[in-house]
Amino acid sequence: MQRNLKQVMTKLLSIILVLIIANCQNARQGVLEAQHKFTNNLINQSSPYLLQHAHNPVDWYPWGDEALDKAQKEQKMLIISVGYAACHWCHVMEKESFEDSLVAKVMNDNYVSIKVDREERPDIDQIYMDAAYLMTGRGGWPLNVIAMPDGRPIFAGTYFPKNDWIKILNHIVNQYNEEPERLIEIADKITEGIQSMENIELNTAGLNISEEELNALHNDLMGEIDLVKGGRKGHQKFPTPSIWKYLMRHYFFTKDERSLQAVNKTLTAMAQGGIYDHLGGGFARYSTDPMLYDNAQLVSLYSRAYQLTGNPLFKKVVMETTEYIEREMTSEKGGFYSSFDADSEGEEGKFYVWSEQEIRSVLGDGADLFIDYFGVRKGGNWEDGKNILIPIEDPQKLWSKHGLSESEFNKELDKSRSKLFTTRAKRIHPALDDKILTSWNALMIRGYLDAYRVFGNDRFLEIAVNQTEFLLKHTKSDDGSLTRNHMDGRSSINAFLDDYSFLIQALVGLYEATFEEKWLNEADQLCTYVIEHFINKENSMLYYTSDQDIDLITRKMELSDNVIPSSNSSMAQNLYFLGTYLYKNEYLEMAKQMHSNIHPTMSQQPIFYTNWATLMIQLNQPLYEVAIVGDQWKDRQSEFDSYYLPNVIYLGGKSEGNLELLANKLVEGETTIYVCENKSCRLPVRETSKALELMDPELLKGIVKF
Repeated sequence: MQRNLKQVMTKLLSIILVLIIANCQNARQGVLEAQHKFTNNLINQSSPYLLQHAHNPVDWYPWGDEALDKAQKEQKMLIISVGYAACHWCHVMEKESFEDSLVAKVMNDNYVSIKVDREERPDIDQIYMDAAYLMTGRGGWPLNVIAMPDGRPIFAGTYFPKNDWIKILNHIVNQYNEEPERLIEIADKITEGIQSMENIELNTAGLNISEEELNALHNDLMGEIDLVKGGRKGHQKFPTPSIWKYLMRHYFFTKDERSLQAVNKTLTAMAQGGIYDHLGGGFARYSTDPMLYDNAQLVSLYSRAYQLTGNPLFKKVVMETTEYIEREMTSEKGGFYSSFDADSEGEEGKFYVWSEQEIRSVLGDGADLFIDYFGVRKGGNWEDGKNILIPIEDPQKLWSKHGLSESEFNKELDKSRSKLFTTRAKRIHPALDDKILTSWNALMIRGYLDAYRVFGNDRFLEIAVNQTEFLLKHTKSDDGSLTRNHMDGRSSINAFLDDYSFLIQALVGLYEATFEEKWLNEADQLCTYVIEHFINKENSMLYYTSDQDIDLITRKMELSDNVIPSSNSSMAQNLYFLGTYLYKNEYLEMAKQMHSNIHPTMSQQPIFYTNWATLMIQLNQPLYEVAIVGDQWKDRQSEFDSYYLPNVIYLGGKSEGNLELLANKLVEGETTIYVCENKSCRLPVRETSKALELMDPELLKGIVKF
């Protein structure tokens, strides 16, 4: 009896405790809501960008059935406003317009307003960005679109000052009330235009690539490269790693010095310019907003460029950038964060810039050396008397000026950098967008793998393995599908093609780094899912969204390479390499068909098809399969990794494993190397140097061993 009474009392106390906690939480939530005059339908979203707008007076909705059904039911037009957390002008427009009650009244009375995080929903952004280009010839963020209740766009633009935005809203709602048929006609034409963009037909002529065509494409591309300042010609220069990866591969196969010159000039300019953080490491897209996808790809690029050139600056960039990623953009729970804001304390770039006076107050007598080296001006080299730290091109003249040797100069410079970094750390940091995106995380995993292969740092491999296991655990379902996002334990959005393609790429890279076949099996499962759910059966290309997603006004394909390689070009490469590993001819044929389809388009603007061009070169050159079998496989592979060999894939391990190419390759008590091409292998050798001699000697001329 006493025992039962004790159990009842314990259960009762537990219930009371739960009720107390719930009441405290409700009270806390009530206090938080009381601190804000407005709270809209974004309040329960996980995206930091959407949550930034959750207390606007605009009655924002997330993209979904609730908002779309409301627009149809009330026959109100849609406002679709797309941005991202690190976007400076997105914040400006929010402050000027979306936090203004007058603007909010116009929007709430006449429209259903939807906020979209373009990083979570690139499928929506892609469609309405196409609309902006069709209507205005340009795009950007914030992207503000007005659409019919069914989502068909009739107006699109980027940033608008408050008064202009109000005029646009009033003008269009008047047209909608007075001449709805005219807006319907506009919507029909724009939607038709969006649906016809990037329409690719099946190329049945086969894939015939001539040397003349490769040279012509390369010459056209080089016409857009700035060999003096680096990057593409023009005023705005963004990191576009696929261009420089293509040029490195082109140099390897052709020994064209212009390609190597373009790579060296560009990578040096980026490493010594304003987009690189010379105190803490890492790159920012506009000098002030570090994005994971830029840093991920640049770690890969600089690692491979060091492998090709042996330039110590490139190694320094990789080491500092990976330190930055681990310090600032890695979650303790697993995964990499997305970005840091461009703004802090309401000012763009405030966290990163310095006045001369601030530098002198921190460094004292050592300030002159630092100021000379980084070109700091009393009146500033940027805005409002502030300076972005940009090293001078030739520091040698400073050594004698300050009476120091090169090593002494660098030592003093490093001490100053450390002092300023410590001081900067006390500033108010830019806001962190801490959502975890599958595709960007996969790019960063591949970055760590490339750095591991080149520099042999076991920590890089450990991070890559741990983060891959995290992604597979939290974003992969039992049916083989992925989710795009992970935030606060929630994964709510179906993955898109880039999520699959970049994760497959990382998994293949993990196999090459470890020779553990489970990674190839994971990659193969994802490939199978992609082909089943993303394929356009009429042309063998892949849609950006799966057949499991809710239909938008059109189903798009991502074909051209830009800041990030297109998901179709990435998947074509995956199919080519995975098909080679697994002896899956259907993968190889699909890769060739995809390239054959895009082939006629490439010559029009080759600068936007550089990842495709990389595959194009590879399809026209031998691909060596190097099998390393035996206890010392890791040592032999490390020797190969001291060379830039983009036409080699590696497989093997202590045992033969299950890959067909490895069958009967193990010799007991020895480590042997087999150089194979198109499934045909030469006699085994035991030394890396001997294996290299079995490859095309013309290709290996002039390669640097670092």
